[in-house]
Amino acid sequence: MLRAGGTAVDAAVAAAFAAFVVEPVLSGPLGAGVMAVADPGRAPVYLDGVPKTPRAKRSEADLDLETITVDFGADTQDFHIGAATIAVPCLIPMLLSAQAQAGRVPLADLLAPAIRHAREGHELSALQAKLVTLVAPILMADQASRDLFMAEGALLGSGARFANPALGDVLDVLSHEGARFVTDGEIAALLRDLPGHHIGPLDRAAPAERAALTVTRRGTTVALNPSPSLGGLSIALALSALPPDPDPAEIARGFAEIDRIRRTFDTAAEFAAAFPALARSLQEALAAPAAIRGTTHISVIDGAGAIAALTLSNGEGCGRMLPGTGIMPNNMLGEEDLLPGGPLSWAPDTRLSTMMCPTILRRGAEAVALGSGGSSRIRSALTTVSLALIDRGAVLESAIAGPRLHAEAGRLSFEDTGGEAWRETLLAEDPEARVFPEPSVFFGGVHAARASATAREAVADARRDGWAVTG
Repeated sequence: MLRAGGTAVDAAVAAAFAAFVVEPVLSGPLGAGVMAVADPGRAPVYLDGVPKTPRAKRSEADLDLETITVDFGADTQDFHIGAATIAVPCLIPMLLSAQAQAGRVPLADLLAPAIRHAREGHELSALQAKLVTLVAPILMADQASRDLFMAEGALLGSGARFANPALGDVLDVLSHEGARFVTDGEIAALLRDLPGHHIGPLDRAAPAERAALTVTRRGTTVALNPSPSLGGLSIALALSALPPDPDPAEIARGFAEIDRIRRTFDTAAEFAAAFPALARSLQEALAAPAAIRGTTHISVIDGAGAIAALTLSNGEGCGRMLPGTGIMPNNMLGEEDLLPGGPLSWAPDTRLSTMMCPTILRRGAEAVALGSGGSSRIRSALTTVSLALIDRGAVLESAIAGPRLHAEAGRLSFEDTGGEAWRETLLAEDPEARVFPEPSVFFGGVHAARASATAREAVADARRDGWAVTG
């Protein structure tokens, strides 16, 4: 799309629709997304396409709701699925609104590659096949989904031909009719007809535009997704409080304390209001001796220097296909990261929070657009990579490939790829830490583009089968 004369937003939107086709476990048209957009010399703005909660809850006896467990190998995570976990989507209106404002390529041309891949099929990559296996209990919960992801009684494996012609047809109609086809037309009607959900005829969710949350660390300005994003607030707190060039134990301790602090607030707004005091108190705490979901990301910088960083999620999918569309809606009301009180703990008609945090780093003439998938691990992945870039001056490739760690709910997890000192330091911090012997999809996938006065580069994370292209 860039070579065809499109903008960064054109390229990001086209890639998003392609992701709906080729990364169906990680993203979907009825999922969520956040896009950071920045023109040269202008402050970034954030476009929020995260779903809202319905206006009213239905009786629990009438709901379609179940719990499944995903096994990541060294860790497991519970997810709630069923039609009762679907939040009111607004991703498509956000994408098409952004493209109408900042794009140049006709919508039909933007969607053409995604439509072609959906109808003709493509080879399932090794990672996508692995993700299909990981979330098999979700994909096997509905006959239409089984028909899509199975062949001859077995799950599709690496190299299998994966096609979704029904989704291709939906995208074809969307390319001509626009967002209304999803928000008020046939797709909306099919969503309301699913049994066992909360969504009513008056439920609507419009995208929102917000100024970036910004922090400065060692001369680099960092733009982050503002409240109601928990991810942006958590990363900002870490970058504000961690000491210069922190060692692994300090990073782990910081992540653990931020996670503890976050859980003391009922809403992201309360967290945001307390932010300045929290940054000071966390700095003091870290100076003291230590005490003994599915997501994808696209980063684009175009030839004019405009930036679009877009993170997408479908949760893990609700386990129910929208009849005849090839679309599995989100399960955002079943995300424990967002609703730790359970899938019925939400307040009505409220924008959901999110860990998604497309990020823009700027220092002088240099800009880096980055983001990550990885559910609750988004905040630790982006903080770790940002620290490497800002504090250690690491090149983009080594910052992304470097070892990761994550602390949550009193538990430390890390990749055993940082050498003996790294391992010993973290095991001293938590002798019962879960150790991943190699880079893992569990820790997300940071995909980034960098532009300076003299160079352009793009680097993708092998943990999530990333792909990068320049020139």
